[in-house]
Amino acid sequence: MQRQLARLGDDRAAIVDRAGASRRRLLLGAAAAAAGGCVAAWPLRAEAARLEPARLRDSRALMGTRVDVAVQSPDAALLRPAVDAAFARMAALAAEMSHYDPTSRVSAIGLAAGLQPVPISKELLTVLEMARSVSVGSGGAFDVTVGTVGRWHFGPENPQMPVPAYISSRLPAVGYKQLVVDTRNDTAYLPRRGMRLDLGGIAKLYILEQGLDILRGHGIESALINGGGDVLALAPDAAPAWRVGMRDPRAPERLLGVVALRRGFVASSGDYERCFERDGRRYHHVLDPKTGYPARGPHGVTLVGETLEAVNGIGAAAMVLGRDAPPLFRHSGAEALIAHRDGSLWSTAGMKSRLSRAG
Repeated sequence: MQRQLARLGDDRAAIVDRAGASRRRLLLGAAAAAAGGCVAAWPLRAEAARLEPARLRDSRALMGTRVDVAVQSPDAALLRPAVDAAFARMAALAAEMSHYDPTSRVSAIGLAAGLQPVPISKELLTVLEMARSVSVGSGGAFDVTVGTVGRWHFGPENPQMPVPAYISSRLPAVGYKQLVVDTRNDTAYLPRRGMRLDLGGIAKLYILEQGLDILRGHGIESALINGGGDVLALAPDAAPAWRVGMRDPRAPERLLGVVALRRGFVASSGDYERCFERDGRRYHHVLDPKTGYPARGPHGVTLVGETLEAVNGIGAAAMVLGRDAPPLFRHSGAEALIAHRDGSLWSTAGMKSRLSRAG
């Protein structure tokens, strides 16, 4: 096996190809920003050298991570307009749903908390409805109102956390049941002053899927999008599947295996992705709504599913629930792998059958 490692910003990436040197040039050079260890290679045929389609890869900073888009088509003229349109769509939605941007619609909902409902787009309404569904299904382990406890910053260049007194004072206001989403009038309302939304665990995959829809609408039939380790794949039935690898959350430098993906999602959450250490403790970006602090559950959760609903928000909830998470997967239909803090691995039967050895 040939393996190539690449660094993307503050993440790591790896490309895996089982072919020999003649195929190395077909690798997607840095198509995977590794949160959870996703890796990818171009889908290959035995006759790839003779029938190689036009290919394009582009990478841009978006949603606090690096988003990589790889597309291929027999018609090279489709590629650049499709990729540019996909990035434009994703950037617009990210700007609307960011809780860090004071001009975003999500920030506006917080500013109007306790005062009045805020008009929202159909896209934001969809995401908030998804969030409510995951909150109900997880018993509140996932909760977008956890943003009420203050803004955490997990970038290594300037990590920040709210002071403990602020977290404890704001924690009673956290509660997804308080969020009022009016689907008839397309508004959202937080009833208590000081409440804030954080869509970090639910918006990204939706935004990436919107980008994939744009690619499809431009005639692209084979594409892969990787946003901080969350991977979306598209390939025709007659074409080989994309090969997406999964890193081991216990040792992110090594791979657990590879999943063949033609259409669907590989979504990862982990305590080693966006994190910092302070006073001997690691703080990571998945917050427990009951404490306002990073979850103390497993090292990482990786999900594979055919639909957005099967995986979106489920990984974050599982990071909070830990060993109590399996009912979530049975309900959503996702295949799952959990790396627990004691070093053990747990996976669904479907994940075991889909995961092949990386080497």
